[in-house]
Amino acid sequence: MADSKRDYYEVLGVSKTATDDEIKKAYRQTAKKYHPDMNPGDKEAEAKFKEASEAYAILSDAEKRRQYDQFGHAAFEQGGGGGAGGFDFSGMDMGDIFGDIFGDLFGGGRRSRGNTGPQKGANVRTGIRITFNEAVFGTEKELELNLKEKCDTCKGSGAKPGTQSETCGKCGGKGQVVYTQQSLFGMVRNVQACPDCRGTGKIIKEKCPDCYGNGYVTKRKKIQVTVPAGIDNGQSIRIRGKGEPGVNGGEQGDLLVEVAVSSHPIFQRQEYDIYSTAPMSFTQAALGGDVRISTVDGDVLYTVKPGTQTDTKVRLRGKGVPTLRNKEVRGDHYVTLVVQVPSKLTSEQKELLEKYAEVSGERGEDGDKSDKGGNKNSKKKFFGK
Repeated sequence: MADSKRDYYEVLGVSKTATDDEIKKAYRQTAKKYHPDMNPGDKEAEAKFKEASEAYAILSDAEKRRQYDQFGHAAFEQGGGGGAGGFDFSGMDMGDIFGDIFGDLFGGGRRSRGNTGPQKGANVRTGIRITFNEAVFGTEKELELNLKEKCDTCKGSGAKPGTQSETCGKCGGKGQVVYTQQSLFGMVRNVQACPDCRGTGKIIKEKCPDCYGNGYVTKRKKIQVTVPAGIDNGQSIRIRGKGEPGVNGGEQGDLLVEVAVSSHPIFQRQEYDIYSTAPMSFTQAALGGDVRISTVDGDVLYTVKPGTQTDTKVRLRGKGVPTLRNKEVRGDHYVTLVVQVPSKLTSEQKELLEKYAEVSGERGEDGDKSDKGGNKNSKKKFFGK
């Protein structure tokens, strides 16, 4: 009978020198592939799942692996009670490996396992809205929130003053209990948090009258938030020690403040650079001169060269957003210059432009509205009439 079984190392696809971690990883992959819930009605997959579970039960135990390496399957021929292939799984704690597998299969995490040691409290999340300029230069904000803090009456113990908590009788203070249950591959043990003490290992007989045994109370508190210069929309500020209270003496969680930045009517931001447009008159574009450009630092004058075309892009170095790591280092401001064509002209302005059209050859000497190309509508198009 032993000869009909496949080699356990071959079943898991590992070498005989494989480490414990390599064996565990191989079993997880095989078990997930052939798990009956992933292959409903497939008897062959179910058989391979049981075969892999039997192989892991042997190779994950140092003593059983030594016996197997020495005697092969014959080492366990007389052990047949329950379990896959006649091997008894009842003496094994496979809760960790099953928790990994089932968590991956069904989208959860590992199964709950008691932990009586200190645990950090959960983080608390909230949000604030700031202006574009506040995001660029930083600001101070005040939040008013309901936050949990250690109860002053019981000092966080949860017990009525003058009394103490007792060791949980169900788990013996361990905070976890072991359940034995029947599965596809025999009897297995699963470790879970104790339901009586909820994993703390302690039972409070007389609860604190102020916190009702929780060890903490909720209070309305004002929190100052320092918004750093350069923060961007969607980023968060971490305020340490302002989250949920810790468990069993663990440190308090953090407060995470997500920042929403309002849009600006002129500026757009990309990382640490700012983009905008600025108007430029026809004469400024033709003759050159100073163009007034709005920036987050205020208006600046930029000198354009004669003959500057519309949609010309200019770069104002160091006029962008400060970096979070060093507010002295800033991005740039990119400006697109747009020529503004006047919609209304005085008679004097029109006369001067007509004169310009004549000397530049845009109008013929006989006074018609044709240009050198014979287009008689050039003036009409230029004035927008």
